[in-house]
Amino acid sequence: MSQELNHKKIAILVADGFEQVELTEPKQAFEAAGAQTHIISPKSDRVEGWNHFDRGDSFTVDVPLEQAKAEDYDALLLPGGVANPDQLRTQEAAVQFIKSFFDAGKPVAAICHGPWTLIEAKVVKGRTVTSWPSLKTDLENAGANWVDREVVEDNGLVTSRNPKDIPAFNQKAIELFAKQPAMK
Repeated sequence: MSQELNHKKIAILVADGFEQVELTEPKQAFEAAGAQTHIISPKSDRVEGWNHFDRGDSFTVDVPLEQAKAEDYDALLLPGGVANPDQLRTQEAAVQFIKSFFDAGKPVAAICHGPWTLIEAKVVKGRTVTSWPSLKTDLENAGANWVDREVVEDNGLVTSRNPKDIPAFNQKAIELFAKQPAMK
């Protein structure tokens, strides 16, 4: 078992409607690499995933968003799904939580529709990113350089397009997160 992320704490921010595989597969990969992960949500008890257009499973929220602090984590994962980031980007606490990682220079990984929240946090300007294709115009209008690639890393941010990209996304996120000094 790899220990590249030993002693790292990774926040996973989601609302109902996240693409389930974009939470479960990275979470499993991060934990296999030695990290501790916490599901954080505006909901305080359980949050529901989706498998594209079908309801998925329900997951226990480890830390309610109102209690979460970026300073308690080494990195952030933002899964996609249409409903998830659309809800998060309208909640000031979620936007501030995301922005806090960038302000502190901590790495962030966002997949599929996850980068929508990055627009609201005003952290994509000048960065090269990828995403689900329907976000291209939104990201470009926010000042990002959008590219259609499996995975992109730019200045502490890893992005990918869709669930098919998860293996490359996980590998690149683990590489980036491993560079971050673990919190004391």
